[in-house]
Amino acid sequence: MRARHDLSLNEYEVLLQLWLAEDRRLRRVDLAQRLLLTQGGITRLLAGLERGALVERAPCPEDGRVAYAQLTATGRRRLEAARRDHLAEVERLFADRFDPAELASLGELLSRLRP
Repeated sequence: MRARHDLSLNEYEVLLQLWLAEDRRLRRVDLAQRLLLTQGGITRLLAGLERGALVERAPCPEDGRVAYAQLTATGRRRLEAARRDHLAEVERLFADRFDPAELASLGELLSRLRP
């Protein structure tokens, strides 16, 4: 991930969570909870992504005390490229270890985890 897309796994997860979120943004505190990070940890992680123009800070119109982390167009493009490679690698790792019947069973089990 780092070599091809200049992203750590944690940075990829931030971009993915924002991409999945409504309006491509989340409150910073909610993002920290989703990623099981402290406030300090999410602040440091977002600072690097903001410097790279992958994420931007967005104000909340209803409450000036709240700040959102919002995915930028650059961040979306980087995520989409990294996601293709990441999913292909996960698929390759699983496909090499399971036969087709096992993969079908695994897929059915994992589908239960979707929200």
